Amino acid sequence: MNKNNGLYCILGVALLACTAPAVHAQGAATYPAKAVRFIAPFPPGGSTDLLARLVAQKLTEAWGQQVIVENRGGAAGTIGVEIAARAAPDGYTIVMGHVGTFGVNPTLYPKLPYDAVRDFMPITVLATVPNGMAVHPSLPVKTARDFIALAKARPGELLYASGGSGSASHLAGEYFKLLTKINMVHVPYKGTAPAMASMISGETTMTITGMVALMPHVKSSRLKLLGVATMKRLAILPAVPTIDESGAPGYDANQWYGVLAPAGTPRDIITKLHADMVKVLARPDVKERLAADGAEAVANTPEQFAAHIKAEIARWAPVVKASGAKPD
Repeated sequence: MNKNNGLYCILGVALLACTAPAVHAQGAATYPAKAVRFIAPFPPGGSTDLLARLVAQKLTEAWGQQVIVENRGGAAGTIGVEIAARAAPDGYTIVMGHVGTFGVNPTLYPKLPYDAVRDFMPITVLATVPNGMAVHPSLPVKTARDFIALAKARPGELLYASGGSGSASHLAGEYFKLLTKINMVHVPYKGTAPAMASMISGETTMTITGMVALMPHVKSSRLKLLGVATMKRLAILPAVPTIDESGAPGYDANQWYGVLAPAGTPRDIITKLHADMVKVLARPDVKERLAADGAEAVANTPEQFAAHIKAEIARWAPVVKASGAKPD
């Protein structure tokens, strides 16, 4: 009996070894077989949430399965990202990452509850959203070069607004200071809306923040747009120079948004997610929707996205350290 039992065990292990790949492949072929949770680690209404909902809607239509956006805001996005990092790596939880949560926070937070590289499998960067540099209309400048000259003539006098200490707009301003060697004073607010209000009232004189937030005030002439923080001019604003070409060579402070899954998610499911998201981003209606806000679809590979995250951590680390920024 013992010999027979041993033989049965050997045969059973062999059978499992032979059939496991087939079972796994079948699971990938039928994915998704249930609803997928898409974590947006910021409150509703912001760029992260809006982009997640756009992609979720198109994936739902393509799959015939619900992709449910779950807003889990707090602590500059770290709460939602940590939830994703701890989720089962089965393809049924994905998360929206961006320059703050995966580029800035690894340096900003001394005890970050997730590892931006080790705990995730990148899928693709969905889009880049440009920042713009704007000033109060009363400021006697027309270009970034003019602003730099004014700041050097009045060191420590000009005030720049951001959506909070350690926010993307704060670090964009600090990056600008480092490159141009100017001295201006940071004024943090509790979000982008109050920062815009301070600019409009003249309480502060400059900000570098997302074009989505800036454009309504630029169109109404309540703010003056000096340049865009990209390496090439925007198609929707061809007459507006880049900051790189108009005073601060090398300045590139785009915001980017990408999708990731928990580490350990099967590679074939990552491949399917990537392929289907690339199809979504290639749709004319999606491209038009993104372009209306000055955003540009990216759709790079998981390997390119992984390299981008490492490069962003390295790029923003000295900026965070030089700024002395602390999480709110």
